[in-house]
Amino acid sequence: MAFIGVIPARGGSKAIPGKNLAPCAGRPLLAYTAEAALQSHVLSRVILSTDAEDIAAAGRGLGLEVPFLRPPELAADDTPMLGVLQHLLAWLTQSGQPVDALVLLQPTSPLRGAVHIAEAVARFQTTGAASLVSVTRVPHQFTPGSVMELKHGALTPWQPSQSNVLRRQDKPELYARNGPAVLIVRPDLVRNGQLYGDPNVGYVMSALDSVDVDGPEDLRLAELLLQARPATRPA
Repeated sequence: MAFIGVIPARGGSKAIPGKNLAPCAGRPLLAYTAEAALQSHVLSRVILSTDAEDIAAAGRGLGLEVPFLRPPELAADDTPMLGVLQHLLAWLTQSGQPVDALVLLQPTSPLRGAVHIAEAVARFQTTGAASLVSVTRVPHQFTPGSVMELKHGALTPWQPSQSNVLRRQDKPELYARNGPAVLIVRPDLVRNGQLYGDPNVGYVMSALDSVDVDGPEDLRLAELLLQARPATRPA
C-alpha cells in the first residue's frame, strides 16, 4: 500500500519565530519528525510541504522530498490543514502517484518516534479504518466534571451534573488529540473536505511522547525530555 508521509512546516510563526527550525536539544525541531518518518520504514514517500526556502533547504538536507513550495495563500496563520493536504493530494494525483492514505506528521511533535508511526499505520491497516488520529489520555483532574468556569471572580462547575464525582476511579476515561502527532486519512475523504471518516480510530500515546510544541515553554519541555531519553530507547 502507498502510505505518503506529509510534514507541514510553514515559515511563519508568532509564538516562536522560525519555530520549525528552532534549536531543540542540539537539532532543529524539524529533524526529529524527519528522522522518525524516514526510520519508520512504512511510508512510500515523505514529503515536506512548506512555503519557506530555508525550511525547504533544511528538509532536503534531512532526506525529505521537497518537490514544490506551498503557495502563500496556504501558509497563513489561519490556513486549515485540510487545504494543505488537498494541495498535496492534487500534486500527487497529477504526478501519477498512487495514494492509499496520507500520513500527516507535524514537526511540533518531536517526541513522536518511528515506532509510533509504524504502530499507527499497522493499526490503520488492521482495523480497516477510514481515518486514524493519535490521542493521549486526559488527566482525571481535567475531565468535564472537574472543569470550572471563572465568571466575575466566581467559579462555577462547567458540567454541574458531574461535579460531585470526586474519586479518580469514578471519572470517565477520556482521550484528546495530541497535536495530533499522527493523523492518517484516506484520500477520498480529503477530496471531499474531511479529515476524519467512519470509522475513525485512535492510536494512544503517552503524555510524555505527546508533547506538542506551541510556545517557548513547550519547546523547553521537549528539549528536557529529549535530553533525558536513554540512548538505547527506540526512535
